[in-house]
Amino acid sequence: MENIIKSIDADSPLRGHAHEGDRLLSINGKKILDVLDYKFYAYDERLNVKLQKPDGSEYEITVRKAEGGDLGLDFESYLMDAPRSCANNCVFCFIDQLPKGMRKTMYFKDDDARLSFLMGNYITLTNLSPREIQRIIDLHISPVNVSVHTTDPQLRTLMLQNKRAGESIDIMRRFAENGIVMNCQIVCCPGLNDGEQLMRSMGDLAAMYPGVNSVSIVPVGLTKFREGLYPLTPFTKEHAAETIDMVEAFADECLQKHGSRIFFCGDELYLKAERELPEDEYYESYTQLENGVGMLRLIETEFKSALMLSDEPDAVSFSIATGVSAAPYFQRLLDFAKEKYPGLNGRVYPIVNDFFGHSINVAGLVTGGDLIAQLKGKELGERLFISQNMLRRDEQDFLDDVTLEQASEALGLPIYPLESDGFELCDAICGILPEIKTPCRSESDGEYYKYNQN
Repeated sequence: MENIIKSIDADSPLRGHAHEGDRLLSINGKKILDVLDYKFYAYDERLNVKLQKPDGSEYEITVRKAEGGDLGLDFESYLMDAPRSCANNCVFCFIDQLPKGMRKTMYFKDDDARLSFLMGNYITLTNLSPREIQRIIDLHISPVNVSVHTTDPQLRTLMLQNKRAGESIDIMRRFAENGIVMNCQIVCCPGLNDGEQLMRSMGDLAAMYPGVNSVSIVPVGLTKFREGLYPLTPFTKEHAAETIDMVEAFADECLQKHGSRIFFCGDELYLKAERELPEDEYYESYTQLENGVGMLRLIETEFKSALMLSDEPDAVSFSIATGVSAAPYFQRLLDFAKEKYPGLNGRVYPIVNDFFGHSINVAGLVTGGDLIAQLKGKELGERLFISQNMLRRDEQDFLDDVTLEQASEALGLPIYPLESDGFELCDAICGILPEIKTPCRSESDGEYYKYNQN
């Protein structure tokens, strides 16, 4: 257990009673093992809190707070427990396709149900104990994000390289029967879980509706670092189109039967098939944005709405750098903006992924080294805009450890990371700039983050 109190908030009802370094044992008689227990059992208005001092002695405090309000304890570990690593060896795992020598955190595979609920991470369900399965049901922890890939038990065992992988589909059915909502992901690998297998998976998952709320179908990403790994092939233009047709036809049936499409292809499949993305209303509530489903369509919808309300942009020239696949969409948005403001001076640069391989063409995997090498000496204007997804959010560095500051210095202009938000993009090209968050280090205070308004 790591549920040792690191600090107590100023407005906590335990302030002045509990102490830093004490261990939280139970709330209202319920043993606290991790952050989910803490958040669930601390919900009530009246709490009996049992703690343990560093010397081993125990004591209890009864407090009152607003129902649902935070108890105000911060722990040495956010999860109050060690994060759980993945027990699988998925044949398509992107982490296994990374080169050697990158930062250690890049190689950690998490498969933690608590992070699924709290952070939206996707999990395979293969390392859940019977107690944890029952706890999810008892506490009604929902939604849970599940990496499914296939509902065929034997194929799932092969794809995840885990003898327990096939059992997870029964766990999903149990969750659905008990009202647990699941958002699912299928990483589609040509020759493995596509075609008839994909049809089977969609049929099995649709049968769990409304427990299965949404499912994204995204193409496998293959880097150039696959020596010794399971042989996989990328999607061709034709196969991407066939897969889209299959998914959309089944989704239309679901819409008629359930009132929701449930199944959605990732933007990357449409780009590979060289097809237009569906219209805004197709994506319903955009449940699968984190998997790149409808992201470009939403950005375009937001951008056009923002542009209608925008003021005359400033005269400063700029450039936008993005992945190869999304570059035509950003060029289209820029052209649309130039129809309203002919004097707008901007360019879009697609960045070819030399680091991971040219089959990787999404913005989120663009490295600082590739950005610098391909933009050096180009006409960039006075500002460069990139996707925030290229950077580690807190440290503000790229996947190859090049920092935002280093890239800015190398290219000789300020670089502004933008969220996947059409309103922010419109503001930026019109001269309303976002804050640049720059990590700073202080010998006395440790690492903290400074915000500069530019």
